[in-house]
Amino acid sequence: MASLKASSSYLSIPRLRVSLLFSTYPGIRLASIPILSRKIKMELPRHSTQTQVMKSKLHATCMSQIHIIAEAAADRAEMHAIIGQQRNNWNHLFLNCINSISLMASIMAGISGIPILEAKADLLAFKFAAALLFAAATAMMLLVNKIQPSQLAEEQRSAARLFRQLEKSIHTTLAIRAPMEADVKEAMERVLALDRAYPLPLLSGMLEKFPERVEPTKWWPRLGHNKRQRISGAGRERNGWSKELEEEMKGVLKVLKEKDEELYLKSGELALRINIVLAFLGPSLAGLSAVGACLIGTTSLSSFGSWPVFVAVIGGVLAAVTNSLEHGGQVGMVFELFRNCAGFYRQLEEAIEFNLEEDVEQRENGELFETKMALQLGRSVPELKSFASSASSLPGKGDGDPEYAGKLF
Repeated sequence: MASLKASSSYLSIPRLRVSLLFSTYPGIRLASIPILSRKIKMELPRHSTQTQVMKSKLHATCMSQIHIIAEAAADRAEMHAIIGQQRNNWNHLFLNCINSISLMASIMAGISGIPILEAKADLLAFKFAAALLFAAATAMMLLVNKIQPSQLAEEQRSAARLFRQLEKSIHTTLAIRAPMEADVKEAMERVLALDRAYPLPLLSGMLEKFPERVEPTKWWPRLGHNKRQRISGAGRERNGWSKELEEEMKGVLKVLKEKDEELYLKSGELALRINIVLAFLGPSLAGLSAVGACLIGTTSLSSFGSWPVFVAVIGGVLAAVTNSLEHGGQVGMVFELFRNCAGFYRQLEEAIEFNLEEDVEQRENGELFETKMALQLGRSVPELKSFASSASSLPGKGDGDPEYAGKLF
């Protein structure tokens, strides 16, 4: 019996310790037992505590990174806005200076051709001044036609707007939920894509002003795995998508490709051709006027009569008119505007294609996507449904309903 008690007490060592504790210190209270149990419980979930600490550190890192990207986007928006205003001022200043120089040179060329024998030596100064002014106007036209300040200003305006849009989308994400690694990576890719689409350097990294082929501007990264992680399903059946909505998006996609984007690409090509003609014609007329001013009063060309004066004066006036049409009319800005509009519709096309190609669970919520698409096209949701139903039945490219998908521009 004694051995049995000894073995039972040996097997229940914690109970023996507790009984000894109560026998040695009879004043101890049972209320201290929960304290001991809490200490034991605090030592057990070390692994779960470490996991929570790691998640907390990852959340803090993502939060810091997304705020840094938002600050960088805001700073870039301010930089592009300031530089855009500067380049817009360049356009106006160069326009006024070149026109003033060309017209003043034309006046001097006309004065130097006056047949006054007594003042022939004095009129020679007007001749050389006219030739120098025409040469300066030619050089300035070549420079301005190379950089296209009005087009540069439009690039910076578009970049500033898109960087502000990116900053607002980041703050919207932070207001809705905590950021994830995919959000940070996507925001970084969007910043870099905008930097490539709208570079800040003037000559070293400047976009081609007279491209051989007009392409839509692309300021967004390729939709891929990061996007699929972010736009997960909303927990509803088919994630808000239906067969009718898929057919609706296919109809909108068809019109966007065949009409809206095509319209702005063709308009961009027309603006580009006009700009090329004017960019060639302006310096040519100014250079011809400089040659004509140099030949005024030359005895070896006396048989030509007043033709050198005529060429210098009329050429200078036409050069000023050509420069006014090109840069006063901001043909480069119009070309960039058409290219940006084509890029806007190309972005919508890629978003629709991406969602239609993905599994339903990996798509953006269908109802939200439909609302966003309707707003970007300047339509209400019922109006978009009605338009898409008629667009789906179009027989071919350029046929059927002449209405375009976008109503904003």
